[in-house]
Formats: sequence, structure tokens, C-alpha cells
Amino acid sequence: MALGLASGPARAQAMLLPTAQLKVGPHAVQAEVAATEASRSYGLMNRNALPADHGMLFVFDAVGMPCFWMKNTPLPLSIAFIDAQGKIVNIADMQPHSLDTHCPQAPILYALEMQQGWFRQHLVKAGAAVANLPPP
Repeated sequence: MALGLASGPARAQAMLLPTAQLKVGPHAVQAEVAATEASRSYGLMNRNALPADHGMLFVFDAVGMPCFWMKNTPLPLSIAFIDAQGKIVNIADMQPHSLDTHCPQAPILYALEMQQGWFRQHLVKAGAAVANLPPP
């Protein structure tokens, strides 16, 4: 999700985010937690790689229908939209540098971005549970 804050690799390195160890179905995921407006807006922009089983968890202040796009994001990503109970509502693949929007099919409180194909490779589908989510 990008809204056009400061750009460049230096900005990506400067934003140190807390992390959370999530359980996506039976799989462990290390996620950076983007829980502020600035960190949610910047997301994974200008990142060239993600380690295996690492992603970014977007935590919103309230349940809603936020949409995501990939401007200034060179990585192909998959996004899981997660409701307040920790259930995956839907999953979408997102293409690098695209302005196409990807939206949840129902109100969510969280969104988890992973390397494109991660959910499919790990047989994680809509309806799967995500555990150890931080509070909003």
C-alpha cells in the first residue's frame, strides 16, 4: 500500500518496524508489523527481496475495506486479507509497480503481504486461521 511518502532505499532502511511471529495455518511466518499510518503507507516499497517465510503485516486501527496497490514496489507479492477474528477473507496476487487496486471481499483488520505464491505453495486458502496477531 503506497501513498507517496519519501522515496528511495534510504527511507526503507530508516523505517525499522517491530516484528511478530505469526502462525498462518500450521506455518510460521516472521512479519514486520506496519501499524502506523506512515508504515502502512510505505509498506514494502523499494524492497528488492524478502527472506523466505517473511512478510509484512498491516494492522489497521478499525475494521474496514482498505485497498492496496504496488506503486514503487518491485517485488511480486501475494496479500491475504484477514478479518478481526484472524480468518483469511481472500488472497490476491499483486504485480510489481502496478497501480491496480486489490481489495478485501469483506471488512478486515489485518493484511499480510508475502512473496507472490507463498500462500498457494503452502496450501493456505481463504478461511484459514492466522494466529498470534497483535492487537490493533
